[in-house]
Amino acid sequence: MALPLQGLRVLDLTNVLAGPYCSMVLGDMGADVIKVENTDKGDTSRNFEPQVNGESYCFAVLNRNKKSISLDLKSPEGKKIALALAERADIVLENFRPGVVKRMGLDYESIRARNPQVIYASMSGFGQTGPYGKKGGLDIIAQGMSGIMMMTGHPGGRPAKVGIAMNDIASGVTTLYGVLGALIGKLRHGEGQYLETSLLEAGMAWAVWEFGAFFGGGEVPTATGTRHRRSAPYQAYRTRDGYVTVGASSQKLWANFCEQVVGQPQWLQDPRFATQALRVRHADDLERDIEAVFAHQDTAHWVTLLDAASVPGGPVFGFETTLNDPHVKFRKMVHEIEHPRIGPMKTIGLPIKSSGALGEIRLPAPWLGQHSEEILQSLGYAEADIRALFDQGVVVDRYRPKN
Repeated sequence: MALPLQGLRVLDLTNVLAGPYCSMVLGDMGADVIKVENTDKGDTSRNFEPQVNGESYCFAVLNRNKKSISLDLKSPEGKKIALALAERADIVLENFRPGVVKRMGLDYESIRARNPQVIYASMSGFGQTGPYGKKGGLDIIAQGMSGIMMMTGHPGGRPAKVGIAMNDIASGVTTLYGVLGALIGKLRHGEGQYLETSLLEAGMAWAVWEFGAFFGGGEVPTATGTRHRRSAPYQAYRTRDGYVTVGASSQKLWANFCEQVVGQPQWLQDPRFATQALRVRHADDLERDIEAVFAHQDTAHWVTLLDAASVPGGPVFGFETTLNDPHVKFRKMVHEIEHPRIGPMKTIGLPIKSSGALGEIRLPAPWLGQHSEEILQSLGYAEADIRALFDQGVVVDRYRPKN
């Protein structure tokens, strides 16, 4: 069964995380992704540790289902090759600082003149316009300026970064659904289009509850540790040997928790805990009372009782425990693949399961310029011309045999 994007061509001019995440998922869905990298060291993330047999494991996890061509885009011949690829592309992705692709002659208007139906997506720190449009942006900058760092961490503590590169991934996901929407629009109306987003805006778009509370009631979100702003008990509580999360987010679940989990039915009569809003208001008292009970047993004991009472809850794992958890393995979130340089390696599995063909991990990540010759051949370059491009350094293949 064919994957949904099979036959579509993606020209990927992106680097590091936001753009490569988007192109990875497009590749998972069947698109033919050609990743253009510079001839120096390629994508910046190729330098990230750990390195195995000279290849970055982090890069390899993020860049599966892609082919790599390494081009000197500052040379006329390198730019010519990039434009030839853009002419054939259904989708072009870029995440340079605003203005760079225009100077390179690879901007939307230049490519649309050659390829009118192209879908072209730009990702940047702050967008293509506005007072910060020319400002460089990284995930940490966007987390700080979007307000996310001020609402992360523990009350009274320093601003805290989310444990993952949240704004980068948010930007990649936002671009992904924008591109898929544009593809549907093209199918219905026959036209391509330009779209762009930023690390700042994509992250802001995920703060939906905080947005509503601010504009609806003037509430400024601050750090709450693991607590929910609207629900309690809804956080991680200390046990005898670790932490357990509890999500008793309704009156029925609260009653089940009091009666069947902690054996404290009198809490149902406590005026501090009578309603959801009151439990949130008295979250400090609630945490103290719950942890006084939880301290007598290990996490596994409380998880068993929570499950038996149909109250959502679970252990707080370290990352290594998560990756070795039998449920995670059963759901195939750890996928094994053979990399041409690293050898057998593990990568992140597909988070969507489907009844039909939707996504597939088909190819390992490429080494720098692995497919340069193959791609030039597909563009009609003669063998002698290909050799000349390699000799001149316009095109690179890191492991190409020396003549």
